[in-house]
Amino acid sequence: MPFLKAHLLKVANPTLKSFSIRHDYLPYFYNHYHYHPEVELLFIQEGTGTQFVGDSIQRFEGGDLLLIGSDCPHYLRSDNKYFGGDPNLYVSALVIHFNPSIFGKDFLALLENRHIDQLLEKSKKGLRILGSLKSKITEIMKKMIVSDKGNMMLALYALLDLIAYSNEWELLGTRLIEGDHKDKETERINAIYKFAARHFKRKITIDEIAGVAHLSANSFCRYFKNKTKKNLSHFLNEIRVEYACKKIRENQLQVTQVGYEAGFNNFVNFNNAFKKITGKTPTQYAKQFSNT
Repeated sequence: MPFLKAHLLKVANPTLKSFSIRHDYLPYFYNHYHYHPEVELLFIQEGTGTQFVGDSIQRFEGGDLLLIGSDCPHYLRSDNKYFGGDPNLYVSALVIHFNPSIFGKDFLALLENRHIDQLLEKSKKGLRILGSLKSKITEIMKKMIVSDKGNMMLALYALLDLIAYSNEWELLGTRLIEGDHKDKETERINAIYKFAARHFKRKITIDEIAGVAHLSANSFCRYFKNKTKKNLSHFLNEIRVEYACKKIRENQLQVTQVGYEAGFNNFVNFNNAFKKITGKTPTQYAKQFSNT
């Protein structure tokens, strides 16, 4: 589907029900930076890429379950291989959208429901659901997608109740970022994100990406820092380190090779950026996934 100005997306609900649930089969994920007043529960069944949720930049892969709150800007960018036209490559996801207003303020204000109200507030930073809780939630979602019986509102409430009473989730964002309802910078921001996600494996100069944004280099630096609270090099390093983490977990390359594969021009830079972002060196991180 990030933390700059985003596009306001109107979530279609042609059945006029209280909320929508659908099963997406697509060549690639949404590839557009957007937000909407509806809360989104997204179970990624197939696909890999980079997710921008609030001010968080991380990898996504099949099996991930995300809860993205009202007006939280987000963008899922599938890996480059999904844009090559290969008919055997596809992504799939189960998606629930609902507006919190369907419950009503008085209902959420009840003492018995405060936990759900608090969960919905936390979800505005984005949540990743983990462990046994993820298994429970995804099984309910699978039953909901094929069911035309029973009260689906109760099923939705049960999902939120399970999440709210569990600690098997983690926050994605570090601060609350809301979509800009003026919606004037959509195309510029999408151009920046798409370009960075596509070309992060090589050196990207400020002049080059400023040109993508139709700004001078100096203007771009001020613009990007103002909108993201990060400079371009840190932003790109976050993308590269997340990609490196994936490669290390897959154990396909030596740690020294991973840095170059992710776009770092030498191991010292890779090591320093990796430790700054993850709190561990690449070697320390790799030991967690070693078979020895």
